[in-house]
Amino acid sequence: MELRHLRYFVAVAEQKGFREASRFLHISQPAISKTVTQLEQELGINLFARSGRTVRMTPQGQVFYQETLRTLKQSDYAAEAAQRADRGETGTLTLGFCSVATAGFLPGIVRKYKELLPGVRLLLKEMNPTQQEAAFSQGEIDIGITRPPFAKKLARELEVKTIFREPLLVAVPSGHAFTAKKIKFESLSEEPFILLHRDGAPTVHDAILGMGQTHGFSPKVAYESDALQTIFTLVAGGQGIAIVPMCALNLRPEGIRFLRLQPDDYRAELILAWPKNSQVTVVKPFIHLIEQERKEIGNQARRLLQAAFAPAK
Repeated sequence: MELRHLRYFVAVAEQKGFREASRFLHISQPAISKTVTQLEQELGINLFARSGRTVRMTPQGQVFYQETLRTLKQSDYAAEAAQRADRGETGTLTLGFCSVATAGFLPGIVRKYKELLPGVRLLLKEMNPTQQEAAFSQGEIDIGITRPPFAKKLARELEVKTIFREPLLVAVPSGHAFTAKKIKFESLSEEPFILLHRDGAPTVHDAILGMGQTHGFSPKVAYESDALQTIFTLVAGGQGIAIVPMCALNLRPEGIRFLRLQPDDYRAELILAWPKNSQVTVVKPFIHLIEQERKEIGNQARRLLQAAFAPAK
């Protein structure tokens, strides 16, 4: 039994005759008659009572007609749903994201994406870069906002676009002896460091240690944590200083001042990544949205930095 059989049957029932159905469907009358006869033989019942050129549905035909209408309606709905999914209008998008790094812009991106594609279910998974790398390898996320680099094998399988690059800042307790707004890295040589753990932020962790080597000392690491809020609690509590990406300003921590590093040549990169062979159609609209908003995301980050170091009123 094919959908074509059902559509021919409905046409005969609604047009009240084979000739009329032929005109309605623009299909030859013998073809329609043969198809309906095959349908009756398959069902083992008479759907129509025939009398010359006049046909009328039998009682069992009327029951079959009602059920057929529901079947065809569901078939049309299924086809439309599949076509909408193919156009990226429905489905599920699973997004991995670094929470603090995206706090300034991701809520707006989510709102605009849902306005654009209300039929898409958006699943957000808060993950650090290492966790996102594992999630990509396991196929658990469709797209991620994260920091490079990736393992070589995975890097070959991913497409990557830069969202923005941000400087590193020095976080010190509000009452610290450092009173200027800028500080040379070598001036931190005697300070206890509270580092972002390498497991959660490998590039930033390695960059800080590398700066120490460049300036002739190894940072005295007092604590390590993969949570910025924990780091700020320790800094505010006078347990050391921390070097963090500018996005940490989104947390607006109390009891802490931020200083600009000198020299200020390192930039922590935030990227959008997704599998090259992705078959998830709802990924492309998200990529396009990030591309459209990338300039404003960068401008927003610059405004955040300027506000943090603006002269006190």
